Amino acid sequence: MKENLNKISYFIYPRKSSEQEDRQVVSIESQTRELQEVVVRESLAVKDTLPESHSAKSPGRPIFNKMVQRIQEGEANGLLVWNASRIARNAVDTGQIIHLLDTGKLLEVRTPSQIFRNTPNDKFLLNLFCSQAKLENDNKGVDVKRGLKTKAQMGMYPCHATAGYMNDKTAEKGFKQLHPDPERFELVRKIFDLILTGAYSPMHALRIANEDWKFKMPSGKPMGRSTLYNILTRPIYYGMYEYPIGSGNWHRGIHKPMITEDEYDRIQMLLGRQGKPRPKSHIFDFAGMMRCGECNAMITVEEKYKHQKNGKIHHYIYYHCTKRKNPNCSQGSIEEAELNRQINAAIDKLVIPPEFHDFGMRWFRAQNENESSSRNAILATRQEAYKLCIKKIDGYIDMRAAKEITAEQYAQRIAPLEREKAQHEEFFADMGQRIDQWIQTADEMFTFLDDAKEKFKTGTLETKRQILSTLGSNLVIKDKILTLDVQNTLLPMEVVSEEAKKIYARFEPVKSAIDKRKLELAYSKSPRMLRRQDSNLRPGD
Repeated sequence: MKENLNKISYFIYPRKSSEQEDRQVVSIESQTRELQEVVVRESLAVKDTLPESHSAKSPGRPIFNKMVQRIQEGEANGLLVWNASRIARNAVDTGQIIHLLDTGKLLEVRTPSQIFRNTPNDKFLLNLFCSQAKLENDNKGVDVKRGLKTKAQMGMYPCHATAGYMNDKTAEKGFKQLHPDPERFELVRKIFDLILTGAYSPMHALRIANEDWKFKMPSGKPMGRSTLYNILTRPIYYGMYEYPIGSGNWHRGIHKPMITEDEYDRIQMLLGRQGKPRPKSHIFDFAGMMRCGECNAMITVEEKYKHQKNGKIHHYIYYHCTKRKNPNCSQGSIEEAELNRQINAAIDKLVIPPEFHDFGMRWFRAQNENESSSRNAILATRQEAYKLCIKKIDGYIDMRAAKEITAEQYAQRIAPLEREKAQHEEFFADMGQRIDQWIQTADEMFTFLDDAKEKFKTGTLETKRQILSTLGSNLVIKDKILTLDVQNTLLPMEVVSEEAKKIYARFEPVKSAIDKRKLELAYSKSPRMLRRQDSNLRPGD
């Protein structure tokens, strides 16, 4: 036996990866130290020590592959490892070692407690130990995937935090949630606000964020273009995520959304198509803001030049359906000049006499006071429900602290309560701002309508897009007619504009100064003007 040992030259191969499979494995230094003790105790001849920090669950380890090549070339014929699992956790690499034993290139695989030689029993055991390591690794992978799927179903985002959020580092492993990043959450929200105006391109917003706001990613670097488009197109920001990716399984997260679903849809429309921003070689006034009324595909823009025989060149800009959803869509194109005319006509419908402004603002504030009692009753009911929700959460926290329930049971019971709590808090924040915002919006709307037509005629591209964005959403072109689905803030304005102009016209024949009190009296007696305005009000109601 001693004679055979003297003929064996060993490679020492200590290995450890930073992945989950090796979290409990001793370090390379500890493995090497223990293997050196074997060398001294058994008087072994060592050719080289080849430490490697690489996972063995799949083929492709550079040092391992080089070692196999050197064994095939005859540099060494023995292998000394801390444990059989250090050799391989995949069938390909295990097969290479067994093949080297079969061919006599490798005489011995040794661990501190066991020796494997070219015998059927030894090769079977070595293969079994390596296969067992692969089985453990595969089971861990299945367990991890099952855990992530359960986490996703409970509303906890199972991936790395996206820009503007951060993972909860204090939560129990497997139950970490997304929380707003205090340094970046509001800045990312401001980027969304810029895009939502319709006046800023993504690259313009990116420059503002990096240069004016000095935005920095957690790495300390400025935000990149790909990161920005990733932010603008990910549903996680309005609270939804797909897991696994491509599975079609969507989940509602319990984290705080940064935007609403309507805002997300609006941004996708402004980007040009659903979440896939397309580059543009030219900037057109209303590109990316409209859809086809027949097939719902996006409206694209095309330039055409007509060369006359006399040498004159005419330049035209046409808006037409991309026909990507239905190649047989029958809709034709509309010239930009006609589109501008229709937008101006829509603005004309919303002109309100300036004398109505003060009266209208007083009426809005009066309505606010009249509704205060009913709002307070609703608020009191919600506050009681909120207190009950918090009490239940505290109860489950106490039960978990006392180990009366498992971590998984705690997460399952707490998830719906966290969602309920977030809904209550969102309601309180909305209730506190809704009325003031309503009055402010009305004030801004009266002012906006005063000069919207002139600004649309003479303003910059950004101004035009902002005005059109303010006027309405879901801009649709069908049969060469633009339809604006007027937003809720403008719904009562259509009725107010129509009725106010009729009342104002009755006083116009009198060329002297109009009696403001008589006008306001006429406004106050109009049943259409001052009846309760709800979100379903339409012209002609």
